[in-house]
Formats: sequence, structure tokens, C-alpha cells
Amino acid sequence: MATVEMLMPKMGESIIEGTILTWLKKEGDTIEQDESVLEVATDKVDTEVPAIHGGILKQILAKEGDVVAVGAPIAIIETSAEVAASAPVASVQAEAKEELIAAAPAQTSTLVATPSAPAATVDDDRFYSPLVLSICKEENISKAELATIPGTGKEGRVTKQDMLNYLANRKAAPAVAAPSAPSAKLAPAPAFVAHKVEMSISAQDEIMEMDRMRKMIAQRMVDSKRISPHVTSFVEADVTNIVLWRNKVKDSYKKKEGEAFTFTPFFVQAVARAIKDFPMINISVDGENIIKKKDINIGVAVALPTGNLIVPVIRNADQFNLTGLSKKINDLANRARINKLSPDELSGGTYTVSNVGSFGNVMGTPIIMQPQVAILAVGAIQKKPAVVETPTGDVIAIRHKMFLSHSYDHRVVDGSLGGMFVKRVSDYLEAFDLNTEL
Repeated sequence: MATVEMLMPKMGESIIEGTILTWLKKEGDTIEQDESVLEVATDKVDTEVPAIHGGILKQILAKEGDVVAVGAPIAIIETSAEVAASAPVASVQAEAKEELIAAAPAQTSTLVATPSAPAATVDDDRFYSPLVLSICKEENISKAELATIPGTGKEGRVTKQDMLNYLANRKAAPAVAAPSAPSAKLAPAPAFVAHKVEMSISAQDEIMEMDRMRKMIAQRMVDSKRISPHVTSFVEADVTNIVLWRNKVKDSYKKKEGEAFTFTPFFVQAVARAIKDFPMINISVDGENIIKKKDINIGVAVALPTGNLIVPVIRNADQFNLTGLSKKINDLANRARINKLSPDELSGGTYTVSNVGSFGNVMGTPIIMQPQVAILAVGAIQKKPAVVETPTGDVIAIRHKMFLSHSYDHRVVDGSLGGMFVKRVSDYLEAFDLNTEL
């Protein structure tokens, strides 16, 4: 018999660490190759990790709740000598470490470059994840200040929760002084400080702790409102042609494909076309730089059975026809509801669509998904009397109408661009051709 180390797998191009949620097997259990052994949470999705070798789970190296870097050992599997000999453990570990080293310097150099944090004067050899370094950059935390933050992670590493706890108490904590050059300009102190609101609780009230996803959503929503000055523009669109065409094809489509043909593909298609007309909506902000995205990757908000929200991404959405979009959206939504999405399917979005109409809402003011700069909420489709122009004069007719609510980041998207974009989405919806074929 021999042993093979089970490593924390790479679960997405931007993922370098994961949190052990639950071990599905215990020490001494027999496991089959590709059998799920544990559940791991990243900052994007929870997922089950299968065993790459069959054998006996000899030892668990990472406890539930531990944050483990990609490529680090999490368990030891006792297996046959033949299997162990064919497992290039050392090379896999080396490759994973190289990936971590390659990913970390880009973030670290950004932090060290700040005037208040000369690297030569700070003696701190702890590893910091890109997520932690990103928070430091956003909150103007210097290298010297970061070195003073106690870590609760493995080997004293600073976790995301450590950073959030530190920021919540930062106002009361003494600032870390650092040498500054005469010409250096000090960055303004962060305007946002979390405060706990005092409230009264009666004996009849029920206290429920937020689950992990709800905590993540709450933090991201607060961060987005703090980072981006939100402005929302509204347009009412006449989607009668779309409603009539869908009513004509939905039954045959369901019989042929075995799934529903919803309105969401129409919205995503119209947004993708409008982005091509107004590419400065398809951007993100990095400090004082604007990053113009080449790919059009549209996120679609999906409500989960738990009540939480998740946003899978349709990559290169402009390259799909209506049928392709319908299949892609249904697939992502179905797998989102059973927690079967990969981290890569939740990252890389450049614009987001949220269908608040599915809950009976006529309009909304959606919050931007950072680091994007805009998001569209589509409301419920309602029958309304409307003035319709005809060759023989204006008439009152019953039309199918809906509101489009476009929230955008006023740092880089002005009212003219934000307003013209949502109007162009409306134009594409209203101009839908009744002779379109699936």
C-alpha cells in the first residue's frame, strides 16, 4: 500500500483558495475515484470536490472552516502502490505553487506601490490572497498597516473575515504611522465604516443567523453602493410583437426541446445588441483607469430556493441566437438552483440583467454588480391602453408594455449615455420581427 496526497483543486481561473465547508467522508472510509469527498466554498460558489484516486481516506489535513490555498494538501488517501506510482504529486504541487506565485505578485505590487507603504521597511512574510490585497487597495490599507492585522487562518493567515472585522473597528483603532515622502499625496480616509445599529428585541421575535451566501450578498451590496454613485433611468417599452410571437411558438418549442421558452432570451439579445452600439457601457473601473471590455458577457440574476440570489454569466452573449440563448439561460438557471455551477460560470460578467417582473414587480432600482458599471431590471409585462399610429390616424389599442430600469455608475456613465442605452434596448425590443424563425 502507498499514500497519495489529495490537493485543493483549482476551481476557476480567478480562484486561488477555498474554505472547507463539510467533509462528506470521515477518516477510515473507503472512497471511489471521482466520488465526492468534501464540499468547498469559494467567494463565488459552493461545490463538491471528488477524489482523484480511490482508496481509504487515511487522514484529513484541513478541518471544516479552514481556508486552504489551491494546490495545498487537504487529505491523505491510502491506495495501491501502482496507483500511487502513477500520481505525479510533486509536479502537481509545484505547478499549483507556481500558479499562486504568478497570481499574487500582480496584486502585491499594487499594494507596495502606495506612497505610505515602502516595502523595504516592512518585515512581513505572511502570504496574502488576492482577495485580501484587493480589499486593502479599496480601503487604502498600507503594507505596514496590513502587517498589524491579526490573522485567524491557517498559519496566521489573514482571511476575508479578518479584514471585515478590522474595517468595522478601524475608526476606533490607532492608525499605523508610515514614513512619507515630501511629494507624496495621502489618500483620503475611507468614508464608509460599518456601524452596528442598536435595536430592541422582544420575546416573540425570532433571531436567525444569516447563511454564508446571504452574508456575502449583504457585503457585496453595501460595497457596491459605497463604490458606485448609482443613477437609474426608466423607459417603457411596447413588447407586443414579442408577446405575440412567443405565444405562437412556445408550445411547439417546449414539445420539441422539453423546456420552456421564457422572455429572458429576448431581453439578453436586445442588451447584447445595444452594448455593441454603446460599448462604453461594457466597461469597468480600476482606480483612475477605465477598462473597456471586448467580450460581451451578460449575467442573468437567478433566484434560488433559499431566497438568495446568484448571477451566472452567459459568455459572448452576442454570438447566440434566440434558441441558443434560451438553452443557455435555462441550463444555467436549472444548475444554479441545484448548486451545480462552476466558479467560472459565475465570473467574468461585463453587464447584468435582472428580471424583477417574474415577481410581479413593474420596475425596480437594481444595484450594480461590481466591477461592472451598469445593470438592467426588466419589469412585468402588462396589458395597457395606448395610442397607436396608423396610416388612417391615431387609435387606442391594447398593447403589452413593460418598464426597463437601468442603474449605472455615475462616475463613468453620464445620464446621456445611460439614458440612450436603455432607450436603444427598448427600440430593439419594440422592433422585433414577427416573421422571425427559431
